[in-house]
Amino acid sequence: MTGRQLSLFAGAGSALLLIAALGFQAVGYAPCELCVLQRWPHVAAALVAGLVWWTGRVRALAVLGMIAAATAAGVALYHVGVEMTWWAGPTHCSGGIGDLSRMSTQDLMTRLQSAPVVSCTEVAWSFLGVSMAGWNAILSAGLAGLWAIAARKGA
Repeated sequence: MTGRQLSLFAGAGSALLLIAALGFQAVGYAPCELCVLQRWPHVAAALVAGLVWWTGRVRALAVLGMIAAATAAGVALYHVGVEMTWWAGPTHCSGGIGDLSRMSTQDLMTRLQSAPVVSCTEVAWSFLGVSMAGWNAILSAGLAGLWAIAARKGA
């Protein structure tokens, strides 16, 4: 495969991951904040693939695609760590509402009503013991590798 073909394949992989995420959302798996954050690098990678197709410039654009896919893998790995309680996630993502001793009743009610419903700490779906965030980390790392190969082959 040429670098251009690999770039298009990697960009299509990111597009498919986005479609899968939206499909899960359509059937009732509401995304948490980290789930949504993982999608943006895939949007960037798919756009980079479009630029490769349009301009034919592979090397520099493939490096950008690789960075986007690696970023998606990094955010997904961070999310896995939050799910597995290896480290704490953002307080607004895990349903935390701050220090209760310093809040008035009204402030507490306001915070509770605006608290996110979907927690980043809960695994909503898994396959073979790996959560959606885990699969995203694995697949995104593979896509980053494809982008790296495309950059090396790019002319």
